[in-house]
Amino acid sequence: MFCVHHEDLYPKGNDQMGPDVSLVGRNIGNDFTIKDGFRMYHGDTVPGFPAHPHRGFETVTIGKKGLIDHSDSLGAAGRFGNGDVQWMTAGKGVQHSEMFPLLNQNAENPFELFQIWLNLPRKSKMADPHFAMLWSDMIPVYKHTDESNKTTEIDLIAGTIGDTVAPKPAPDSWAADPDHEVAIWTIKMEPGATWTLPKASSAANRSLYFYKGAGFKINKHDMEVYHAAELHADQETVLKNGEETAYLLMLQGKPIDEPVVQHGPFVMNTVEEIQQAMQEYQSTQFGGWPWPKHDNVHDRSKPRFAKFVDGSVVEKK
Repeated sequence: MFCVHHEDLYPKGNDQMGPDVSLVGRNIGNDFTIKDGFRMYHGDTVPGFPAHPHRGFETVTIGKKGLIDHSDSLGAAGRFGNGDVQWMTAGKGVQHSEMFPLLNQNAENPFELFQIWLNLPRKSKMADPHFAMLWSDMIPVYKHTDESNKTTEIDLIAGTIGDTVAPKPAPDSWAADPDHEVAIWTIKMEPGATWTLPKASSAANRSLYFYKGAGFKINKHDMEVYHAAELHADQETVLKNGEETAYLLMLQGKPIDEPVVQHGPFVMNTVEEIQQAMQEYQSTQFGGWPWPKHDNVHDRSKPRFAKFVDGSVVEKK
């Protein structure tokens, strides 16, 4: 339904894990203008997105550079990034915060993420919320070497290429059924590399976003950086890279074919269901907020980790 690409060149961090520079002149609380290379988004001390609700869809957050601190209304939490992916099914309702702590106080803190909103079918919109981590070492990489010995590498967050299969999606996800042909791939192409996308069915929607590189071509058509192309999934698509390493994101899936009504962070099938979601959030806060602050960040010393609703904890070095 929706995909955002955030890239910020954050400076050194201060004692509060925010930028160690003056924030004067920014629209604090709603800072989406790049100034001095970065944005604060809805954060006022630490950049990011303080507690906010979701219902009726999933967020897939790909942390390419830097770290993201997750906290939610179910008591789950995590710190992930540098190649990790969080897959969260909002289902019947959850609040979460996504803050970007600047842990490095001696050097800059470059940051990059993608967040994809994946719709849920009517039967799953009121499913119990689910939170999973796909750590970087869990995500399989498909490698292709072309006739010129140039390499293309594809990280499979969802979907398959030949015998390479992504981790199992969230149980209520549209992606959980392979027949829906959902694919989320990040692609890295060596300068001069060529790769032909595997075909899917004509029913699948497919888009390709080119976000870093130069001289890139799709079927001999020039592609500008920070542009996306809608592709025919059942037709041959040849990717030809130019003189720099290219980075791309491919999204694919069959449509759910149901009505979609969106209001801010709620995605349902009818206006009445949106109104119900708003009323329930106002009365229940989707479980309340068990953390000391709405822009909660974890202790600076914490490694990458995930704390799940059942209390289990996984830590990564």
